[in-house]
Amino acid sequence: MKKGTYTKLILILGALTALGPFSIDMYLPGFAGIAIDLKTTVAKVAMTLSSYFIGISAGQLLYGPLLDRFGRKKPLFIGLLVYILASLGCVFVQDIDTFIGLRFIQAIGSCAATVASVSMVRDLFPVKDIPKVFSMLMLVVGLSPMLAPTVGGYITADYGWHTVFLILMVIGIFILLAAQFGLPNSYQPDPTISLKPKPILTNFWVILQEPQFYTYAFAGSIAFSGLFTYVAVSPILFMEIYTVDAKMYGWIFAFMSLSFIGASQLNSVLLKRFTSEQMILGALLVQTGISVLFIILAINHLLNLYSTIALLFLFLACLGISNPNTAGLTLAPFTRNAGSASALMGAIQLGLGALASFAVGVFVTNSIVPMVWLITGTTVLALIVLLIGKRKIKNTITTSTDNEVVMVH
Repeated sequence: MKKGTYTKLILILGALTALGPFSIDMYLPGFAGIAIDLKTTVAKVAMTLSSYFIGISAGQLLYGPLLDRFGRKKPLFIGLLVYILASLGCVFVQDIDTFIGLRFIQAIGSCAATVASVSMVRDLFPVKDIPKVFSMLMLVVGLSPMLAPTVGGYITADYGWHTVFLILMVIGIFILLAAQFGLPNSYQPDPTISLKPKPILTNFWVILQEPQFYTYAFAGSIAFSGLFTYVAVSPILFMEIYTVDAKMYGWIFAFMSLSFIGASQLNSVLLKRFTSEQMILGALLVQTGISVLFIILAINHLLNLYSTIALLFLFLACLGISNPNTAGLTLAPFTRNAGSASALMGAIQLGLGALASFAVGVFVTNSIVPMVWLITGTTVLALIVLLIGKRKIKNTITTSTDNEVVMVH
């Protein structure tokens, strides 16, 4: 594959993957304004995050079989169109319940981009290169939490939160055009893939029974739910507990994203010396130590704004190491049904993320302690799942004889 083609694919696939995070991060600084305009509370506005995560989780299972049956581009086009229309609806929303519903529909549309991009990584690149490719995608994706809340903070302060969703609609249009004209037909439609509920569920069940899949999918997703907890609680944490304004919140959020991005790029370098399995275990052990220290300091009221930022920075760095490796090992055993495998992986990750963000709305009010308990609990649970699950894996698949997938133009 030519270097120019390789770079173009990474950029477009990164844009597809970043659409969801951008849709999450860009409106976060507007939570207080949304609560005032829609005559509700910030905690209720946080439910729009939960509905978005639920929509992505459910949509993953919908698009997986569609991407395998009809190829990657047709379902992707329809999903992006749904996203664009739902974003337009959010511009004119007048009440919180409608807003929650529209965010669900917006998520259903955006997750077509997420599932398609992950599936196309498996289509276009050798299995042994997948963790490296995911790390590069994270560099592109990482721009969203850097740019989105910062830009969103200024837009919200100067033009109002409605404008954020108008911009998201325009972004959706640009990504749709880039995907249609810039991506190859990487996968031939497979008419033997059934769209009836029973065969679909059977296919998911077969995938779920693969020890390598369930070990790394669940360990990675449980650990990654800490990121969703942080994202959901961050407006309350920084703007209400630590009383920073919307613009400063955007800058803090952008700074925190440097941790995740930097660690994901460090991962590419470390993979030259260590295996993905070693990287995951090491990252989770360090993450557990950080979480335990975090909860001790939180319970004893020894945290301020700066120490909280420092600990969260280190916590997110561990996720930047573990996430591309768990994703790569989760998908490695699959070729023919990679779309369904990536969809199921995404559904597990986003489903757990929805639960984490819902817990934030219920438990987090004016204290940092509930958030720290949540991220500590999920980190320890992820480590336990990994250690138990690894015993079931006879031979970890990191590369295969049929992994040299050629691009189909």
